[in-house]
Amino acid sequence: MQKERNRRIAPRAAALAFGLALAASAQAAPDIKALADKNGCFSCHGMQGKLVGPGFAEVAAKYKGDGEAAGKLARKIQEGGKGVWGRIPMPPHPSLKDEEAKQLAAWVLEAG
Repeated sequence: MQKERNRRIAPRAAALAFGLALAASAQAAPDIKALADKNGCFSCHGMQGKLVGPGFAEVAAKYKGDGEAAGKLARKIQEGGKGVWGRIPMPPHPSLKDEEAKQLAAWVLEAG
């Protein structure tokens, strides 16, 4: 009897957990977009294609499968960089907290 009850409850619990995760993800996305907008990311980067710098989807594709990509990108966001995508340098964003840079990097990597 208990096994039958668990079989009925387990899928519902999994669906509820999945729904809560989706809701949290959807709520976080506008915050990340606002953070990116506040720091001028959209002045140089499009979601898909190049503006001044590469589109976020292009960055995600380049680093796909690289387990260290999030850390590399977070540092690049904070410190700036040049030469990877052409001659125009990416300016540093030293006012971003480490956690904010990590969140932006993860979001960019998910764009692809």
